[in-house]
Amino acid sequence: MLGCAQMSRARVEQHLAALTEVFDVAKVVVKTPFFFAADISDLARPVAIDGSRELIERGYHREAIFWIVATYSRCQMVLAHDAPTEVQDRFSPGYRHLLGDLGVTTFADLQQRAEQVKALLPRVWEVAEAIMAANPDIEDEHNSVAGIHRIQ
Repeated sequence: MLGCAQMSRARVEQHLAALTEVFDVAKVVVKTPFFFAADISDLARPVAIDGSRELIERGYHREAIFWIVATYSRCQMVLAHDAPTEVQDRFSPGYRHLLGDLGVTTFADLQQRAEQVKALLPRVWEVAEAIMAANPDIEDEHNSVAGIHRIQ
């Protein structure tokens, strides 16, 4: 669904290198509060950057792309709100290349991908329910909290 099935490890590494550069700028300029702003910080760098690098090194470069896209998008949001135009312009091409490699080059592409995800959600829910049914030790949050109280 993400569009990275054919993406090579080398290409993912290039995107991570570009992300690392924009991340290091975004963490310095971030001022505007927004969801996940804390993910663009020195404290979050080991997870956001090093975690993706570790996935790539372990052979999970396609899995790393999800986190690279999420973090890159957050960085772009920071730059759009808190960085001068010349900084935004400097990092915009790398982001567009990443999205282009995933087949998202227009707003229409983005809308189409969103519709595909929405269409898949019932199947994801069906599989999640089947997994929970096959694993009775899995509990929902309410039952887990109740279970903790019973143990105490």
